[in-house]
Amino acid sequence: MSEKKKNKVGPLIIVGVVLVGMAGFGSGGFTGNISSLGTVGDKDVPINAYQQQLNQQIQALSQQFGTPVSFQQAVAFGVDRSALQAVIRNRTLDNETAQLGLSVGDQRVFDQLKSIPAFQGAGGFNAESYRLSLQQSGQSEAAFETNLRDEMARVLLQASVVSGLPEMDRFGETLIGFIGEKRSATWAFVDADMLTAPLPAPTETQIQDYYEANPAAFTLPEARDITYVWLTPDMIQGEMEVTDTAIAQLYQDRIAEFMQPERRLVERLVYLDAAKADEARARLDAGEVTFDALVAERGLTLNDVDMGDVDQEELRAAGEAVFAAQAGDVVGPFNSPLGPALFRMNAVLSAQETTLEEATPELRDELAADAARAVISGSADAILDLVAGGATLEDLAERTDLQLGTIRWTTEVAEGIAAYDNFRDAAAAAQTGSFAELLDLADGGVFALRLDGITPPTVQPLDDVRAQAETGAVAQIRQDAVRALAEDMAAQIDPQTAFDTLGLAQESGTDITRTGFVEGTPATFNTTLFEASVGAVNVLDAGDRALILRLDAIAAPDTQDALVAGQIESLAQTATTGIAQDIFAAYAAQLQKDTDVNINQATVNAVNAQFQ
Repeated sequence: MSEKKKNKVGPLIIVGVVLVGMAGFGSGGFTGNISSLGTVGDKDVPINAYQQQLNQQIQALSQQFGTPVSFQQAVAFGVDRSALQAVIRNRTLDNETAQLGLSVGDQRVFDQLKSIPAFQGAGGFNAESYRLSLQQSGQSEAAFETNLRDEMARVLLQASVVSGLPEMDRFGETLIGFIGEKRSATWAFVDADMLTAPLPAPTETQIQDYYEANPAAFTLPEARDITYVWLTPDMIQGEMEVTDTAIAQLYQDRIAEFMQPERRLVERLVYLDAAKADEARARLDAGEVTFDALVAERGLTLNDVDMGDVDQEELRAAGEAVFAAQAGDVVGPFNSPLGPALFRMNAVLSAQETTLEEATPELRDELAADAARAVISGSADAILDLVAGGATLEDLAERTDLQLGTIRWTTEVAEGIAAYDNFRDAAAAAQTGSFAELLDLADGGVFALRLDGITPPTVQPLDDVRAQAETGAVAQIRQDAVRALAEDMAAQIDPQTAFDTLGLAQESGTDITRTGFVEGTPATFNTTLFEASVGAVNVLDAGDRALILRLDAIAAPDTQDALVAGQIESLAQTATTGIAQDIFAAYAAQLQKDTDVNINQATVNAVNAQFQ
C-alpha cells in the first residue's frame, strides 16, 4: 500500500458560490418588507436563501433533462419541498454552530473569498469583479460574506462530527480481494454423440412427468377477445380519382428521380497539400504502392474514402478524367472541396430513364394513397362526433366507411390489424367497459376497439400437446444420459488428469474473474467456478450438452501493484466518505428534530408565486 493518506473525510460540505443560482427564476427578489420565511431555533430563514435553492435545483433538473424545466414541472418533481428542506437543514446547522460558539475569523473568510473563480481577474482576486458580481446577483457584500462565514462554520461542525472515523483500508483490501481474485480452470463438453448405448423411448409416465415439470412450455398466453373497426388508405385507395394532369405534374416534380445520368462508383483520397498528393501519384505510377496501401498509410479505411455513386458534375474538376477512366483506374490529383485528391473509379452505372408512361402506375398509386389519407383525416371529426353521441362500433361500421372485425389477440398474433404497433399497444392496454377511442395507424388509417373479454393464461391438456410433450421427454432422456456420462468421466478426473486422455476436447483459461465471461460456457460457469475449491470437478448443464469443469488454481490480486493499490485506496475513500455522510445526515436529522422550526407557509406560497 502507498504511504498513509491524509484525512480522507475532507470537508463534505463544499463552500459554493450562489451567484449562478440567483440567475433565472425569481431573480427579481421578493417585494414588500418581509425578508424571512420564519425561524429555525434562533435563526431567521432568509427568503433569498430559499430563492437561491429553488433556482439551483431547477437549473440542475434542467441540465439533467437537457431542456429548460418550468417551475410547474419542477414542483411536480417536488423541487419546492426539497429546496425548503435544504434551507431548513442549513439553518438548523447554523443555529447549532451559534449555540456551540463555532465561527471563523475574517481572514479565513477573506481567504476563501479570494479563491472563488467568479471574483478573479488577470492578477488574482479583483475587488471590482467581486462588487459587480454581487450587484448583478442582487446581493450585498455583507450578506454574501455572512452566508460564506455560516457555510464555513457548517464545514467545521461537520468535520468535528465525523472526525475520528477509522481508516477503511481493510474494507478496500477485502473488496478488491473478492472482486480481483482470478482463477484458472480446465473444462470440456460432453454431448450426445459420445453416447454408446441406444436411448429408450419415453414411457407414458416420463411423458406425463415432463408435461407436469414444464407447464410454461404448454401454456397458452392470455387471449383478449376484441371487436374493432378500422379504415386504412389501402381499403379506399381504389375509389380515389387521380387525373393524368396530377400524375404528369408529380412526374415533373421528381424528374431527377426518373432521369438519372450516367454515374460512377468512386473513392477519393484527399491530401493536405499538392506536394504530398503529387508524391503519392509518383509512387503509384512507379508501382511502389497500391491505392489501398495509400489509404492505409493515411490511417483510413476504404469506407472512409468511399464517395458512393456520383455524377460527373459532383466530381467537379475530376469529373471528366474519372468518367473517361476504366474500372480500377486511379486519376488525379485534382482539386476537391477538401483539398488535392486522387480518385479511383470502381464501376460504371449506366444512365437510367423512366418515361412518364412507365412511371404512371407507381405515381397513380402514390397520389391515390395520399388522397385516401386525406379522406380518412377529413372524416375523423364526424366519426368522433358519432362516438361522443354514444355510437357503438357496430353503429360506426353501418354509418361510415369503417370496417368491422373481431380478433382473439395475444402477444404472438401479428397479422391483419395486429400488424400495427398502435393496435397492439391499444389492445394490451384496453380495459373491459372502457369507451372506444378513435386512434391513428402508422399508414394514415384509423381504428377503434372494444375489449369483450379476457381468457387468462391456460395450460393446455396433455392430449392436445402430446407430441410436444413426447419430444420434450425424448430430449430430457437424452440430456439425462449425457449428464450421467459426464458424471462418470468427472469421477475419473483428478488435479493431474489431462482431459484428452478421456477422449474429451480440453479447453483451459487463466485470469478468469468474477465479472468475466468465458464465451460458449453456460450461465452457471462463473458461479460454480468461484464457489469451488482447488482441484474440485463439477458437472454443469449446458443446454443439450454437459460441461465438466475443474478449478486448477486461485490467484489473489497483487496489492503491491500500483493499479490495484489505487483501486483499494479509491474504495476505502468511497467507503469512508459514505459513512461520514450517513453519520452527519443522521446527526443533522436529529438536530432538526430537536430544534423549533416555524415556517410561514403563506410566505413560501408567495415566493413560489413569483416563479410561475
